[in-house]
Amino acid sequence: MSFNDFGTATAWGEAEQQPGDIVKDAIRKEQILKEIAAAQGDLRALVARVRSVQSDVDKLASENSTLQMYLDNLTMQMAKRK
Repeated sequence: MSFNDFGTATAWGEAEQQPGDIVKDAIRKEQILKEIAAAQGDLRALVARVRSVQSDVDKLASENSTLQMYLDNLTMQMAKRK
């Protein structure tokens, strides 16, 4: 190693990247990006499902409230008849 080599990356301990490593890295990054995109799609589907279920829950809660009011009114009417 000459004095001029101190400015290079290998002089500081970094390994030189082989051409095959660049291809492997690109393939790995592409695979990771595909996995991220798939995970995002799954997450979007889950969010849509959660919104749908929340809408159903809200509707059922409203119906339960209406039924409870109806039962309370019937109970008061029955109590007045006795």
